[in-house]
Amino acid sequence: MAALDTRPTPEGGPVAGDAAQLVRGVSPVLEVPFHADGAVDVDGFGRVVDYVLGTGVTSVMFPGFASEYHKLSEAERAELTEVLLSRTRDRTDVAAVVAVQDHATRLAAHRARAVVDAGADLINLLPPHYLSPSRRAIQEHVGAVLAAVAPAPVVLQYAPSETGTSLDAATLRELAAAHPNLRLVKVESSPPGRLIAELAAGRPALPAVEGYAGVQLPDAIRRGAVGTQPGCSFTEIYVEIWRRFASGDHAGGDELHRRLLPYISYWMLDTELIIAAEKLISVRRGLFADAYCREPGHRLDAEEIRMVDRFLAEFDGMLPHLA
Repeated sequence: MAALDTRPTPEGGPVAGDAAQLVRGVSPVLEVPFHADGAVDVDGFGRVVDYVLGTGVTSVMFPGFASEYHKLSEAERAELTEVLLSRTRDRTDVAAVVAVQDHATRLAAHRARAVVDAGADLINLLPPHYLSPSRRAIQEHVGAVLAAVAPAPVVLQYAPSETGTSLDAATLRELAAAHPNLRLVKVESSPPGRLIAELAAGRPALPAVEGYAGVQLPDAIRRGAVGTQPGCSFTEIYVEIWRRFASGDHAGGDELHRRLLPYISYWMLDTELIIAAEKLISVRRGLFADAYCREPGHRLDAEEIRMVDRFLAEFDGMLPHLA
């Protein structure tokens, strides 16, 4: 499959040599398969990486909420990151976005620098949120990590539902003005559109990607989003939605998103729920063997399993078996 023109409008495409420009269009967050006994399925993760890169996307992100990052040991995280980077560090057509979620500024800066040195193209930075740090403390943390990895580009993840963190466009622009390597914001507020538009209209303009499984994707695109970061088990559907909008077929993009929305709007009622649903989708598609999620997690009930099977039947023509 040819690489997707990743801009939301037909003109132009990613700029060669600028990794941040590769985080356009669909930039999936990689899931982590486990064996039935709870051990990491490293080979399965390699198949996940290969599958996602094979859909024509120009970037992937790891580890995020969809990766169950908070349930991985340091050794597991390092091993899986190397699996990803071994497939991306020698390529100029794809970017690996490696996430940093450490709460302590010293640890976050050290991890960010280490993964850049190991070959990460961009850092995805989740601001600290345990025990509700002040906005000033969050700004200082983000600024310190940005300085530690400069000039490597950084995506700042704003996920208020999951973290309780409160940021606004003025604060984000202030950070970008002081640190030019803050190149994108991942906006996961609900709804995300207004903040995306404010960031796009400001000086400096700050591009945004939309997350939250693409629930608000058409509105986000119309308000200036340059990309989306959903989960990865049905990447082909997001690629096709984005292709339609990018080619000017907004009616077609809206129509396909309307078909997807009943599923993702239910699954996104809880982060652990969509993780479980996406893993079952990947197993049904033959990507890896077991849909195990580390506890505590969401256990799909019988009706939720039937919902996954209805989803796969409805989109059968777009989601080939991957075995």
